[in-house]
Formats: sequence, C-alpha cells, structure tokens
Amino acid sequence: MQIGEVAARTELSLRTIRHYEETGLVVPSARSQGGFRLYTERDVDRLMVIRRMKPLGFTLDEMRELLAATDRLDSGDELRASDREELLERVRGFEQAAQRRVEDLRTQLERAEDFAATLRDRLGGASEPGSATAR
Repeated sequence: MQIGEVAARTELSLRTIRHYEETGLVVPSARSQGGFRLYTERDVDRLMVIRRMKPLGFTLDEMRELLAATDRLDSGDELRASDREELLERVRGFEQAAQRRVEDLRTQLERAEDFAATLRDRLGGASEPGSATAR
C-alpha cells in the first residue's frame, strides 16, 4: 500500500511517517516503478507500535531498541537460548516501563479531572445571585 493509505490506517501524518523512515524506525518494504513508497502489513504493524509508544514518552532510540529486539524474536532465525532469553528480558523491561508510564498518566489524568471539576464548581458558584464572586 502507498503512504497515504498507511497514514489513514495508522492516523499518522505523511510527515511523521517520513520522519520515522528518515530515522530508520520504519523503512518501506519496496518502491513502485514511479518511486512511491510501498508498505506491507508488517510495516503498518511497526508504525502502530511506534504510535503506541509515543504518548508514553519513549524516545526514538528506545523505540528502535524495542523494534530491534522484536524483529530478532520474530525473524524465524535460530537463536541460542541465552540470546532468546536476553531479547525477551528486554521486551519485559519495555512492558514494565510501559505499565509504569500508564500509571503515571492515570495519575496525571485524575489530577487534571480534579482541576477541571474545581474550575467548574468555581464557575457554578460565581453565577449565583448574591454570591461574593458575582458582585
């Protein structure tokens, strides 16, 4: 599929997809005779991993590291048991980091909701006749 379809499916901009290509995170699987980037389902899956990591604050280097580990695990190549375990341990580390970051985001969301409720309450009280803030 071409980049426009990939952008629609991943909800990423063309510019973002091109940036990820420039940084080596995702490389189109092929190019058409006209030079258009062509992507596979695997490329789309990769972009979705990146898209999910971004709001959790993972850096491009961290994304690259996780993708390299999962690429090796998924390659079908014969891995020594120790190499396989090392790769799985890296992925576990990312899973644990993701869980911590999700919890941090939940805490931030609770605080933001509390703040919005405080403002809503304040505005509700300000419009009542005779209130100190309405004078």
